[in-house]
Amino acid sequence: MAGLRKAPFGGKVVFLGVNSSRADDLASSALTQVAVGFAGFDGEDHGGLNREACSRLTNVHPEGTTIKNHRQVTVLSAEELAETAETMGIEGELDPCWVGANIVLSGVPSLTILPPGTRLRLPDGATLMVDMENGPCKYPGEIIDRHHPGKGKSYPVAAYGKRGFTAFVEREGVAHLGDTVEIFYPQQALHPLLQAL
Repeated sequence: MAGLRKAPFGGKVVFLGVNSSRADDLASSALTQVAVGFAGFDGEDHGGLNREACSRLTNVHPEGTTIKNHRQVTVLSAEELAETAETMGIEGELDPCWVGANIVLSGVPSLTILPPGTRLRLPDGATLMVDMENGPCKYPGEIIDRHHPGKGKSYPVAAYGKRGFTAFVEREGVAHLGDTVEIFYPQQALHPLLQAL
């Protein structure tokens, strides 16, 4: 019996991008297609098979410890980006480049809270696996401020629960703008002792 169920909904790729240098800033550059390899998106600075543990994992690993890279790709929702922009008082769209997006999908309800272990399969078979929710930080706000002065500081609060998730590549292939995405989620209940938290 398969351990994953196909969701009754899917998504459409409405943005693809890579950030070639995190040292410059968090912004990504838009693409129409990108090679998806086991190390992540071709040209993405967050890519690689391994990475250093960041501040979000300090209760598990000392910062700087070499670990498996499960945050190769950042996936966001077009609908949640629009909700974030509205909360921030920004008219029009919140450009995915400003928040360092790699993929933006439309049509996926509550994308940010898809459970870890969920797979997103592209038409050629390339597959991403959800790692965990990507908590908002101040750095996208600094970029947003360049385009909407005074609005960026509200980003971490406005984007809470709507920042998408990090993911890693389970199967290689190529992602194209306009691709449809199938979603497969794990058949697993939440642990009863965690439900009460």
